[in-house]
Amino acid sequence: MNTDDTVASTLTPPTDTPVDAATCSETLWITKEGGNRRMPFDQARLERTVHSVHGEFPQLDVADYLRSVLGQIARRQQLSADEMVDLLIREAESRIDLTAPDWEHFAARLYLRRLYKRASKNRFYDATLKYGSYVGLQESLADRNVYSIDILKAYSKDELEEAGQMIEPERDTLFAYNGLYLLATRYLATDHSRAVYELPQERWLTIALYLMQHEHEHGERSRRRRMLLVREAYWALSNLYMTVATPTLANAGKVGGQLSSCFIDTVDDSLQGIYDSNTDVARVSKHGGGVGAYLGYVRSAGSSIRGVANSSGGVVPWIKQLNNTAVSVDQLGQRKGAIAVYLDVWHRDIEAFLDLRLNNGDQRLRAHDVFTSVCLPDLFMEAVERRGDWYLFDPYEVKRIKGWYLQDFHDEQRGQGSFRAKYEEVVADERISRRTIKAIELFKRIMVSQLETGNPFMFYRDEVNRMNPNKHAGSIYSSNLCTEILQNMSPTRMIQEMISGDQIVTTKQAGDFVVCNLSSINLGRAVTAAPDLLSSDVLERLVPIQVRMLDNVIDLNQLPVPQATITNRKYRAIGLGTFGWHHLLALQQIEWNSTQAEDYADSLYERINYLTIQASMTLAKEKGRYSAFVGSDWQNGEYFRARGYDSPAWRELAAQVGVNGLRNGWLMAVAPNMSTAQIAGSTASIDPVYGAFYYEEKKDFRRPVAAPGLSLETYPFYEKGAYRVDQFASIRQNARRQRHVDQSISFNLYVPSTIRASTLLALHMSAWREGLKTTYYVRSNDIDISECEWCSS
Repeated sequence: MNTDDTVASTLTPPTDTPVDAATCSETLWITKEGGNRRMPFDQARLERTVHSVHGEFPQLDVADYLRSVLGQIARRQQLSADEMVDLLIREAESRIDLTAPDWEHFAARLYLRRLYKRASKNRFYDATLKYGSYVGLQESLADRNVYSIDILKAYSKDELEEAGQMIEPERDTLFAYNGLYLLATRYLATDHSRAVYELPQERWLTIALYLMQHEHEHGERSRRRRMLLVREAYWALSNLYMTVATPTLANAGKVGGQLSSCFIDTVDDSLQGIYDSNTDVARVSKHGGGVGAYLGYVRSAGSSIRGVANSSGGVVPWIKQLNNTAVSVDQLGQRKGAIAVYLDVWHRDIEAFLDLRLNNGDQRLRAHDVFTSVCLPDLFMEAVERRGDWYLFDPYEVKRIKGWYLQDFHDEQRGQGSFRAKYEEVVADERISRRTIKAIELFKRIMVSQLETGNPFMFYRDEVNRMNPNKHAGSIYSSNLCTEILQNMSPTRMIQEMISGDQIVTTKQAGDFVVCNLSSINLGRAVTAAPDLLSSDVLERLVPIQVRMLDNVIDLNQLPVPQATITNRKYRAIGLGTFGWHHLLALQQIEWNSTQAEDYADSLYERINYLTIQASMTLAKEKGRYSAFVGSDWQNGEYFRARGYDSPAWRELAAQVGVNGLRNGWLMAVAPNMSTAQIAGSTASIDPVYGAFYYEEKKDFRRPVAAPGLSLETYPFYEKGAYRVDQFASIRQNARRQRHVDQSISFNLYVPSTIRASTLLALHMSAWREGLKTTYYVRSNDIDISECEWCSS
């Protein structure tokens, strides 16, 4: 038997194999090639396969594993080769526990054999080689219209053969099963029948080649340098020291598709603007991007239209339109669109907005498929603290009477500034209608919605704009779908529409349509990796190539919305982030709730920030600075002063940035990274794990999940899962980290569903006081309040 033609072995099994071959039915047939071939079951061959993999994991009890597998086989009269491999993998997965987490890597080896065999069969090479011709792969998938021809055009055949020699098949052994399966089923290039062609190391190499394709001028020397950059990018990716954003992972080197994760649009207060935004959101969703949409300019319900009082339906009908777009225009057929809508807490429609996702009430006023987010000024949080009044206004009326919008201002300092002066001016103007509500009552509605739906997300707009390094060029009104991107925004507006012959010519003034270009450092590997021969430190080698890759995404991207391209090239914003924080703490044996964890977050992210700024400055010397650099806080040094960067090294870097500029207007953002962290075998973002060991419910079975790097040594540092670690400690950690992140962080709060309102309020007040810019989901779980030490006191 050859199980799926995938588990052939070259090793002889040990003579003391404690399995009785007679337990297997003599009438069992193995079917292959879709049932077109069959052969009798060969137990010895199966055992050779298992023992071959067992050689890498001698500590695992393979004898009992074989007994269980053969027992299941004995109950069958026929099964396919695919089913055989699935059975082997499933049985290995079922054995994962605290004392034997390596069964997940055992399962990954079995799955790798399947991938190698299928790729070799489809590409006509010897499976024992694992990888075939890389040039042949490029040509074959380009012929099938899977790969674009960009790499074949940009590189000579000799260069592609050289690139193929870079592949290190043994780096496939870094994958755990769950991550490998996700990579193979979602991201590796297949032909249109889903047949396996591309293998994991070829995906990393293709991304490296694609992102570095323009890194040359004319002449042999620059082309040699380009190949060195390809090698560096492949080193970073294949060692799982970093990951790229999922659109880049999925689309780099392939036909169609864009490379960026998220976009942010500002909806104008006009019928044209609203429908144009909806169309732009649909385009982004079609190409796999998530969207944040700011609706604070849209007039409230009951506002006038063209002088007719009480004509406007407010923001809710337009949000329902976006909700329909999210459902009907899905992301490349894989999942429905993902849209977050943002509204200011002083907007007169805020109460209806907060109810959008609730399950009770009038369902005609609900939008269950969008994510809500509320924009909060310091003044509101102060009113909540003192249990004071809060006033809700129609933005259109404010603009008509005062000549300006409230959202165009922010408090330049805590406790004083332009926003509160303008807000008080509006309150004092008796010409402007308002609704009065207690601030704490509005906040209660926020918390009720959060415990029921996880939304709204929180956006602390004054802190965001105070710390904006490009405030000279605009304002930030909201964030994106995952609350980590903070960049200047403005609406796109129609200027004129003309008829020219039989053509309609439309002229628009492009607004700042934000794009986030993401990649993330795998802290669990990059920080703990042993120094190699080429560098004394992985981070010092990693960050420069990572920044270069991100910067190249900007020029290579094919964005679905033209104003997004304009904004992308104006600011050249990137979002270098991290994942694997809890993994790193466990490896370093640091308690989550400790001040040591807070200090470590401070020092580590300061170092990453320093290296990132340095890398962007070096790129600016080579390629030029971003066009809006002059007048920025980067140039005048305010960025460094506001964060207390006063060491000699920081002062020197600040001086160099002032002279040389930066290539990128924004540099760091920490995204959720759920999928890429899973692929890289680490923990998501800066989140705690759900538990050291737990079961994940699948459609037809329960799959055990062990925390990465789980062992008797790391278990105590994973033992308290997400719902039991101190959320106030998490906030303090994140505040220390936030100082070094010029954008924001996807930061979740994990609370019991029975949490006291006073405790949840205290968490939000703490996040605001500590200077967080945003918070993401409030994730609630039905744990007993007595089990929650931090929230029961």
